Amino acid sequence: MGCRLFLVRHGETVWNAQMRFQGHTDVPLSPRGIEQARALAARLQREKFAAFYASDLKRAVETARILAAPHGLAVETLVELRELHFGAWEGLTGEEIRNRYAREVEQWWGDPVSTRVPGGETLLEMLERTSAAVCRIVERFPGQQVVVVSHGGPIRALVARVLGMNLRDYWRLVLYNASLSILEFSSWEKGVLTLFNDCSHLERGAC
Repeated sequence: MGCRLFLVRHGETVWNAQMRFQGHTDVPLSPRGIEQARALAARLQREKFAAFYASDLKRAVETARILAAPHGLAVETLVELRELHFGAWEGLTGEEIRNRYAREVEQWWGDPVSTRVPGGETLLEMLERTSAAVCRIVERFPGQQVVVVSHGGPIRALVARVLGMNLRDYWRLVLYNASLSILEFSSWEKGVLTLFNDCSHLERGAC
């Protein structure tokens, strides 16, 4: 068996509930997000993990620490696992962004791979930094299981890469808060998706 990555999107934040773009803004988990993380921790408590990694943003670190607690392991944070940097769009809802940045939104949807969000980064830049970090993890833990807690954008982009999808279509991959996805790597270039966006540990309507 190669490295098996348990990819977890962080639990819900208040901004998630309000449909606000978070990006690099450091928003903590909401009470609901904490409960979501606890539910996933209960599901994973019988698994054996070699390590826990997380984006250095609070919502990911908090989620990872809840998951790691039953295993007595510390969480290593990596800035490369952060969400896409949404720049001037952070803190705004989709409607507010469309009203204030109509031209930029049109460009973004036309080519998110190379279009830079005002004051932020491109989708390709996010994928390159995330992939580099995950590649190091995969090579470090052959034959072992590792939990990686990140964000919707990086996880979807990484899955799209593994599946050979056009990165422009990554938005078609729906990913809920506190969901679990699993990638297995016999080698870095031979990743296989075995589970995606699983929320069976959450109560109905909690996704």
